Amino acid sequence: MELPVTFNLVDITVGLHLGLTKTERPRLNRLRQLSRPVMALGRAATLLVAFAATRTCAAGIGYLAPPGVAANEFPSPQRPVARIVSPRRSAEEHRDALNEAGQIADLLKLKPGMTVGDIGAGNGYHTVRLSHLVGPAGSVVAQDVTRDYLIELARRTEVLKLTNVTFALGEPHDPRLPASSLDAAILVHMYHEIAQPYAFLYNLAPALKRGARVGIVDLELPTSEHGTPIELLRCELTAVGYRAVATYELAGDGGYLAVFSPPEGAGRKSPRDIVACGDRAGTR
Repeated sequence: MELPVTFNLVDITVGLHLGLTKTERPRLNRLRQLSRPVMALGRAATLLVAFAATRTCAAGIGYLAPPGVAANEFPSPQRPVARIVSPRRSAEEHRDALNEAGQIADLLKLKPGMTVGDIGAGNGYHTVRLSHLVGPAGSVVAQDVTRDYLIELARRTEVLKLTNVTFALGEPHDPRLPASSLDAAILVHMYHEIAQPYAFLYNLAPALKRGARVGIVDLELPTSEHGTPIELLRCELTAVGYRAVATYELAGDGGYLAVFSPPEGAGRKSPRDIVACGDRAGTR
């Protein structure tokens, strides 16, 4: 049996199932051994390309604004803070079936041309969908405190050829976003993971334009169970000077969407005047 000079691992694997004779098998095995360094070089080249791409993505990810007010100027939350356990909440197909992104966009009146902040963007479920919604005249700022999440998201948007997404690294107490840069901000199933909520909300406010809206999506569960009771949420945002606008039930297991307007002028309290809310369950 004549074996072709050009071969690969697939050819060899298939050949092993063709009923080769005893005299033909040594030749095939020899070719298989010779292929191993070639395959190893191919894997190494692939890893180098992936590493270079990751470094390129990482190089463009950092803080977009100078630091705001330091965390030690604010009270600490008087309730548990959930650990960051994953960049995703659940399967994207399930979330699409519930029209999660569409519901949020409709209720917040998000439109083409807007600049929307996806705060705690994670794997970018909403970033990707918002990119299409706001269109080429708009933009999405994908913000997160976990740099690796943003690097992976940058690679995802590159593959999808999304050109209107900017990446913003933040701190647990400060989103580090430019002043008056956002028409709206969404915080989806991540508020309970913010380690310094009063400082974070205070430092987020300057990034919101006049008339902007903040939409917070969470579950009616204790913060230790990766939710935020709505009464507690309203208390904490009100303590910083935000005003409650409306609360909506989302379909399926989506939880609720609470909409707030940011403090303006005299409504923005001094950090020293903010009083932490006690842990509470509450009802709507």
